[in-house]
Amino acid sequence: MVRRSYVHSGVLISATTLGNKSNHGTPLTIGVRELGRSPGSMRTFNERIPVPEDFGTPLIKVTPGTDLDLELRFEAVHEGILVSGSVLVDVTGECSRCLEIFEHELEVGVQELFFYEEPPVGLDEDEDTQRWVEHDSIDLEPVLRDAVVTALPFQPVCREDCEGLCSECGIRLADEPGHHHEILDPRWSALQGLTGEEN
Repeated sequence: MVRRSYVHSGVLISATTLGNKSNHGTPLTIGVRELGRSPGSMRTFNERIPVPEDFGTPLIKVTPGTDLDLELRFEAVHEGILVSGSVLVDVTGECSRCLEIFEHELEVGVQELFFYEEPPVGLDEDEDTQRWVEHDSIDLEPVLRDAVVTALPFQPVCREDCEGLCSECGIRLADEPGHHHEILDPRWSALQGLTGEEN
């Protein structure tokens, strides 16, 4: 599988350059102290991070043991830190038509604003989807999870023209072109029985 190489002005800036990762966070909790609160400050974040567990749906998900290939930009604005860019992932799924396992690459756009202000006490996270800068860090995992999972097809297919399985015997139709069953009208079957008795 071919991987892309990223170059941004000839400089690759890692999470360490942006700031230390939170000791209480995940590998996707990134320090943004260096950006401060100066609108217009911008840094790039080009990294490969191991994919978290259960990154997908029962039928299709980011392949376990692979990386999230991130190409992001962090920009300080008046309200907070704007994160934009893309994530490239390897996806493994089960075709909803023929049940075969398939793999492919998926690139998803990402854009999210992390607000500076502290979240209100007692905020119901299920009702408010805003993200926050906390302890000079931002947690990218829920943002990336939402972006990738919502981009996954509800009924994945191995290819658009997949014919699925034979409704009579269950064989995968792509493996046997022209496969079919001869279905006789029950009325003709009865007549054939009579003919057999006469003979």
